[in-house]
Amino acid sequence: MTDKNTVNQIVNDFLKENVEIYLVDLKISADNKIAVEIDSFAGVSVQMCENLSRFIEKSLDRNKEDYELEVSSAGLTSPFKVVNQYIKNIGKDIEVLTADGLKLTGILKEANENAFTLIVEKKIKPEGTKRKVIVFEEFTFNYKDIKSTKYLLKV
Repeated sequence: MTDKNTVNQIVNDFLKENVEIYLVDLKISADNKIAVEIDSFAGVSVQMCENLSRFIEKSLDRNKEDYELEVSSAGLTSPFKVVNQYIKNIGKDIEVLTADGLKLTGILKEANENAFTLIVEKKIKPEGTKRKVIVFEEFTFNYKDIKSTKYLLKV
């Protein structure tokens, strides 16, 4: 089986030359299928995936080990896996599922290495009024407290 650390180093060497791209996920299955998932703040083209795939293939020796390689971009509605995906989606609608089961949708206000802030729109009826009013509430979450976060595609 291909060594994950070796493939990770190869991908990181490629990313040093292509700083607009970042690694989202790297998996190697028991049957030696290498799956590399990348993203970029400007989006990922097929050409970017091809370039990384060729770089990896050039760096690994098929005579030593047979493997299957798949390089793809992070899916639009796939759960976020790295902090850069949060940063990329600042100002956009996201859906958050916390570790304790709370599901919230709102606008991603900010994100850093430790946490992110979500602005949620709520309708409440203040005491003594007849109509509900819209209020905005901010929630800050540590990444460790999140089960999943994904971009909320609105149609």
